[in-house]
Amino acid sequence: MYTIGQVSEMFGLPISTLRYYDKQGLFPEMKRVSGIRKFSETELEALRVIECLKKSGLEIKDIKQFMDWCVEGASTYPQRKALFERQRETLETEIAHMNQTLDMLKFKCWYYEQASKDGHEDNLRAMIPDNLPENVSQWYENAHR
Repeated sequence: MYTIGQVSEMFGLPISTLRYYDKQGLFPEMKRVSGIRKFSETELEALRVIECLKKSGLEIKDIKQFMDWCVEGASTYPQRKALFERQRETLETEIAHMNQTLDMLKFKCWYYEQASKDGHEDNLRAMIPDNLPENVSQWYENAHR
């Protein structure tokens, strides 16, 4: 069993956040000893899932719904799976957008490195889009989708 202070340190979360999660019902099985919260491995795993869902963009009310489904039992497996599938799809879309942005940055870094070497952009402009080096071409194409 862990104290709220220990869990706060382990997860890098403020104690107030952990108290808020508890008040929202996100730790339905949490034990208390003389009114003091005691976090077991069950709560630690719940916290890992909560933080994952938060990072994926889910709101606390929706995380609460997920935790309620967990308490309801096996009959809610389809809803829980659907929730994770939706969040996975959302995150995959976001990652694709971020990769597109990253490829634009890679392309521009290469572009301006070459322009600095040449002292002008004339040769580079002539290379775009069909005569770029292969790896640079991939960055350019992904950035311009």
